[in-house]
Amino acid sequence: MMDLARRMDPYGKIDVIAEMLSQCNEYSDDAVWKEGNQLGGHKFTFRTSIPAGAWRQYYQGTPYGKSTTAQAEVGVGDLEGYSQIDRLQAEDSGDVEAYRESEDVAFLEGMGQTLVQTQFYGNTTVTPAEFMGFSSFYNTVNTATAQNASNVIDGGGTGNSNLSFWLICHGERTIFNVYPRGGKVGLAMENKGDQVPGFDSVGNRFEAYTSWFRVQAGLCPMDWRQAVRVANVDVTSAGLAGPNALDIFSTFAEMMYLPPALGKRMSGITRTDAPSDPVPGIRPCIYTNRTGRHWMDVQMIRDRNVLLRIDDYAGMPCEAYRGVPVRIVDQLLNAEARVV
Repeated sequence: MMDLARRMDPYGKIDVIAEMLSQCNEYSDDAVWKEGNQLGGHKFTFRTSIPAGAWRQYYQGTPYGKSTTAQAEVGVGDLEGYSQIDRLQAEDSGDVEAYRESEDVAFLEGMGQTLVQTQFYGNTTVTPAEFMGFSSFYNTVNTATAQNASNVIDGGGTGNSNLSFWLICHGERTIFNVYPRGGKVGLAMENKGDQVPGFDSVGNRFEAYTSWFRVQAGLCPMDWRQAVRVANVDVTSAGLAGPNALDIFSTFAEMMYLPPALGKRMSGITRTDAPSDPVPGIRPCIYTNRTGRHWMDVQMIRDRNVLLRIDDYAGMPCEAYRGVPVRIVDQLLNAEARVV
């Protein structure tokens, strides 16, 4: 009865609910999706060495050469949820569909936030059912232990009050999300009606209305050079809030030169010697949370930085650095542990 009463206005109608837990997670607007090429995941191939050739003289032979490749696999996680409402309670509300909708919308919010959180922090070692996120791939600054550590910039923070800035170059041959072979992109929802019974704490059955939700997703860093992490950015008075803060825009300038090629406005490097490099087909974006975006504004005002400006992105005005949109992701934390 308390649950029902809290959703009714004084006129006995389902009240407008203030979504106090909603967030801004703009990563989902940019992600590129591809169908997985195998059951439960996606296998991809990357080159590991190229033949350099050999200089020769008269009467001197030339050795044969060959390139080498390797393969890796990423998995797809299955995120599901059931919304179930006692049929008697729904009918007592006076508007069954409106009452069900008021609960189902919360699943859209919650599962959307979980998906974005997993995009950045998913770790199958900790939670085997999810998929590996960006932080699990870009998890060290030590190039002796991981080749892609060269794309992880150390922001200098040493404690557990750090955030990360991310540059992600989305594309079908760079960084993309994966959905199951033969499956669907995005959130699937099925209205089960009142055919699925509910059960109380002692196992007794009652009639209920049920909605079922599912998202199946994975993340594939096919070319790890196309993502850059600025890790260990301390948000305390010893870091961004202090007198010796990380120079964000100087670090961004360094970040722009780590992908193999970007546009003229970004790095000025527009092509490589690989004929199939997808330079025109990538979509680079910078991601940070509200704290990181605030300190970008502070440093921009303080230093009169002119590189952050309003640009048109996908038909919408958007603040951009060197033409790269700066996007807000509330699921990015200010409490990241130091990346070593």
